[in-house]
Amino acid sequence: MGRKPWLSYALITTILWGIWGAFTGISTAHKFPETLVYCVWSVTMIGPAVVVLSRNGWHIETDLKSVLYGLIIGFLGAGGQMVLFYAVTKGPAYLIFPIISLSPLVTIILSFIILQERTNWMGVVGILLALVALPMFDFTTEGFHTKIDGGWFTLSVLIMLCWGLQAFFMKFASAKMSADSIFFYMTVTGLLLAPIAWMMTDHTKAINTGLDGPWLAAGIQVLNAIGALTLVYAFRYGKAIVVSPLTNAGAPLITAVISLAALGTMPGQLKLLGIAISALAAVLLAMSPEDDTKVESAPQV
Repeated sequence: MGRKPWLSYALITTILWGIWGAFTGISTAHKFPETLVYCVWSVTMIGPAVVVLSRNGWHIETDLKSVLYGLIIGFLGAGGQMVLFYAVTKGPAYLIFPIISLSPLVTIILSFIILQERTNWMGVVGILLALVALPMFDFTTEGFHTKIDGGWFTLSVLIMLCWGLQAFFMKFASAKMSADSIFFYMTVTGLLLAPIAWMMTDHTKAINTGLDGPWLAAGIQVLNAIGALTLVYAFRYGKAIVVSPLTNAGAPLITAVISLAALGTMPGQLKLLGIAISALAAVLLAMSPEDDTKVESAPQV
């Protein structure tokens, strides 16, 4: 993985999530509900988990602290997704997603205060630019005419907190347990919540069960699953205050570029500005810190 394993893993996550973001909407366009997409995603997590565990001799840390951290990380991520399914039925997506996109702010604050993480001036500027750019990818001027309702706004903040805390705990737990075990518990919790997603599905509507339904969704969601695995390793070796904004700003950047090039979707002016700012942020963040942790040799995944 070279001299900066954290950066290699973070870039893999960024690329995979960027491609995933560009094509994930195809599933719902083919009448395969988002709740069932979640179910498919939870199953695609099994493959990467099996690969890394088999390379590690199937060793899983089962002490109380490891299990607790693993479940916290898993339920914060998957639980946030469950709340999102409900939130988008109560409020406007063009306001919900910009709020959620600020989850790295939670990670950065906690990592700065609790983990005492620091970076140089390039990292600081990159972090600030990333936080500015993130809401631009989903926000529209319609938001100025939307009344802030306590229901969807509260849910949006809750999701933001869940995903920000999840990233923080990925880093916090990596000093106490292996990345393989963290991903194993993420897989388990994702599967445990799949029945809830199934029950949230409106089965009265036609559901596509053909090749361009669950099978297409699986092909797309496996990118998300592998990206989640490499993200765990990115946090293992890198600083959370850098990894979190880099991956969260870089992925939408790639998604926007792919949408423009492959799908012919022209971004609006605000999104174009967000693309430019996030590109600069990604470069600065990638150049800023050295590896943070050396306790575990980087596996080839």
